[in-house]
Amino acid sequence: MAIMKLDEKMVEYAVFGGAVLGGGGGGWIDDGLQIGRLALEIGQPKLYTIDEFDDEDLFVTVSMVGAPAAKDQFVKPVHYAKALEILTQKIGKSVKAIHTNENGAGTTVNGWFQSAITGIPLVDFACNGRAHPTGAMGSMNLSEVEGYISHQAGVGGKADNYVEMSISGSLEKAASLIRKASIEAGGLVAVARNPVTRAYAKSNGAAGAISQAIEVGEALLAHKGEAAIASVVAKLGGTVVTTGEVTDFQLETTGGFDVGTVRINNEHEMTFWNEYMTIEKDGQRFATFPDLIMTLDAKTARPIVTAAIQKGQQLTVIAVPKEKLLLSTTMSNEKLLKPIEDIIKKPILSYIK
Repeated sequence: MAIMKLDEKMVEYAVFGGAVLGGGGGGWIDDGLQIGRLALEIGQPKLYTIDEFDDEDLFVTVSMVGAPAAKDQFVKPVHYAKALEILTQKIGKSVKAIHTNENGAGTTVNGWFQSAITGIPLVDFACNGRAHPTGAMGSMNLSEVEGYISHQAGVGGKADNYVEMSISGSLEKAASLIRKASIEAGGLVAVARNPVTRAYAKSNGAAGAISQAIEVGEALLAHKGEAAIASVVAKLGGTVVTTGEVTDFQLETTGGFDVGTVRINNEHEMTFWNEYMTIEKDGQRFATFPDLIMTLDAKTARPIVTAAIQKGQQLTVIAVPKEKLLLSTTMSNEKLLKPIEDIIKKPILSYIK
């Protein structure tokens, strides 16, 4: 079916499936459920396949930028709508469809509220079918388009921290300033950015990413406990790497990102930069970003993002090879992946090649 009506069940599936595909990032389950349900309260968002549009139709990305663990972060649905309004005024062109930047508990439903309130169609598409830390990773390789001018708008925060901003410039400069705005706003901003044609989007992004999240969420929620985890692993073609206790957890929020390590049973070590980047044991690497690495509560199978990890938790860690995921062309762009090594102090590129 080319057009899918979204309902309460699909909100749950999208959020929980998105949480798995978030790979440790991509926002919070409760926030995703709130925004998805609010979209249904104020309208009837529908999910359109990318083939419903013409090659020259303009698509706009809507996203969150910042550190989910930041204690002063404050982003509400009205901020998402405001960012889209600021961007459309700036570019002065008709936007034919909106879509999210990535899959995640909060991010898979990016655009549902905006679509319900504006009537702009929501497309079954993400810049990337898994979550990723940097804005450039979610920009469909526009960093490789010579002379490309990025238009971005960001809104977030409350009281004295409230920020509205519009920026046009190089992709790197615009993304950097939006990231700084997220820090000024208390940790997060809602963003609308980077208008591109449908033809460009289809060649560089992840068509079908939202319906995939819905399918993964259905696989998870159709079962309980270990059976739910097994169902998700089978759906994605992944493996269970380990199950055990969180024996050490380090998280630092720096530069608008959550960065740290998780140890399971004092054996397996995971690194993260918002999302999980590596998992290894005794020098043996089991998975490396953009492979999907995700933690789920070992008893309830609830996906647990990096910002919610605590010592003593009993977790199951799953991994899905990148070849099984719907990914952007950015996920094979070594220039964009190289900064991971500087952040987590571990080799990445040599494991990807």
